[in-house]
Amino acid sequence: MNEAHRTGLERLYAAAPINEMFQSRLILPEDGCSRLEFEVNEQHFHAAGAAHGTIYFKMLDDAAFYAVNTLVPDVFILTTAFNLHMERPVPAGPLVAEGRFVSGRRRLFVGESTLLTPDGEEVARGTGTFMRSKIPLADLPGYWRDES
Repeated sequence: MNEAHRTGLERLYAAAPINEMFQSRLILPEDGCSRLEFEVNEQHFHAAGAAHGTIYFKMLDDAAFYAVNTLVPDVFILTTAFNLHMERPVPAGPLVAEGRFVSGRRRLFVGESTLLTPDGEEVARGTGTFMRSKIPLADLPGYWRDES
């Protein structure tokens, strides 16, 4: 689509109230791709001392979601289903989720994502289906588009 749309989505991510709880940064380098940098700390742990599954889900869903939304320039998309495969526990430290558009055209889309350690080891993966909503991106706080 265009860089202004991707920049708007990055701003939208940063403005979401849920992200006040997580030290993270979304990067949309090109259409159909995303990179989410995240810092896991002890507040994200379950009782056994590793990242709770909600962290895996949030990162993987966000990465796939935003990769898909780069290709939908007018409305916010919604997650309709998400399959998550956790491969190993995650300790405190940095993680990266990489997302990519897989398929879709009009109403339904598929995206996938992987969760990686700093040295590139995969710790989880996910696949989601997403659909167009009736919520214009331009109406959402944080998203604005500079067409100049």
